[in-house]
Amino acid sequence: MKKGQIYEGRVVRVDFPNKGIVDIDDRKVIVKNTIPGQKIQFAVNKIKKGRAEGRLKEVLEKSQLETRDAACSVFGDCGGCNYHTLSYEQQLELKKEQVKGLIDGVCEDYVFEGIIGSPIEWGYRNKMEFSFGDEYKDGPLSLGLHKRGSFHDILTTDDCAIVDDDYNKILSCVLNYFRSRGISYYHKLTHKGYLRHLVVRKAVKTGEILINLVTSSQFSNEVSDELVLGCEDEIAGRKEIKTEDEKEVLDGMTKSLLDLNLKGSITGIVHSYNDSKADVVLSERTDILYGRDYIYEELLGLRFKISAFSFFQTNSLGAEVLYTKAREYVGNTKDKNIFDLYSGTGTIAQLLAPVANKVTGVEIVEEAVEAAKENGALNGLSNCEFIAGDVLKVIDELNDKPDIIVLDPPREGVHPKALGKIIDFGVERIVYISCKPTSLVRDLEVLQEGGYKVEKVCAVDMFPQTVHVETICLMSRK
Repeated sequence: MKKGQIYEGRVVRVDFPNKGIVDIDDRKVIVKNTIPGQKIQFAVNKIKKGRAEGRLKEVLEKSQLETRDAACSVFGDCGGCNYHTLSYEQQLELKKEQVKGLIDGVCEDYVFEGIIGSPIEWGYRNKMEFSFGDEYKDGPLSLGLHKRGSFHDILTTDDCAIVDDDYNKILSCVLNYFRSRGISYYHKLTHKGYLRHLVVRKAVKTGEILINLVTSSQFSNEVSDELVLGCEDEIAGRKEIKTEDEKEVLDGMTKSLLDLNLKGSITGIVHSYNDSKADVVLSERTDILYGRDYIYEELLGLRFKISAFSFFQTNSLGAEVLYTKAREYVGNTKDKNIFDLYSGTGTIAQLLAPVANKVTGVEIVEEAVEAAKENGALNGLSNCEFIAGDVLKVIDELNDKPDIIVLDPPREGVHPKALGKIIDFGVERIVYISCKPTSLVRDLEVLQEGGYKVEKVCAVDMFPQTVHVETICLMSRK
């Protein structure tokens, strides 16, 4: 087997995350974006000891598991979804087996409770970040998601199936408006252009919608090409005040959006400037174009204020399922002190607080901590404390001794040194919520060596049609 060679084979299984396994000449080849049972053609692009990696070129035969059609026009080309053609029951079975296989590799004598599906499999997302660009070089302006495997090409996703139709109407309105005005998008290589991202949030329970247009400060009518490179200070100064031309264009967009016939209600339209060269949604300054710069969402009887840049679970109804299971695993909290480490905007902490003695949340993102404090006050909770800082450092400074610890770390899991400190607390129960089960099993090995036993594990599907899955694990002190 050599790099560049073309092979055909059948996918025998798919490991988390999105790793299709094909057996060729007694060698396992990993080919992403595949489904068990598909016959595929692929090109070998990496060879390592005992295994190789390939790039999918073509699906020659569909899998017998594929029993339905794609639900949008760009499925397969878009990098967002993988499993439209599988029934939801089959998706859940696939994810359940992936999680169980990983946990079985490091744990014995535990209860695997299977997988809980999302209450809805379509139109479930409460936030989308769309990018401006073109679908091919020098093509017309597009607005949507990245083409699979491409850093530059943007597919217009105006019939996306994992958001409700208000998102698609908003996307089409904004795209058609800027196309008609001839406004350019921000080019990642030259760092020239104006339009960067469109971020839409819609609360499922309240129906409130927040729209954020993210641009550079290079409005086409006020900055010449010569100013773009090497004159960052001058460009930055232009963010201080909008020109009349820019204001007129943004006012026109706002009017077009407010004229839409939507199921929800637009409660805010904001405009963020971002001149960072990184292709991420940032704000160097945000102006309110209409209404307010936040929406309210409700989870399990509590109310949460969400700004344009707040972290919040992207599936509100799924989050209720996830947190209900987490609350069940935490168990009796009466008169208990709970540490919620990697607490985000404090959702879990606030759900546990009503019957606990005290809940202490630690989160590194300061904006999230401020949101947690505000939401705690909004919900009338006086026994929650939220601290901004790195878990690794902050837990050394905490005066309270916890009885229960909840972990909800980012994808990479818990820092190894922080794990040691968590073990040293010697709490009776740890509940670990993971968005990446491969990171979870790595941490479980350390926690088990430190004296904890895995009691129960349950997968929760927060992301139907995609390869992602959440996992909750209950551990007790041996």
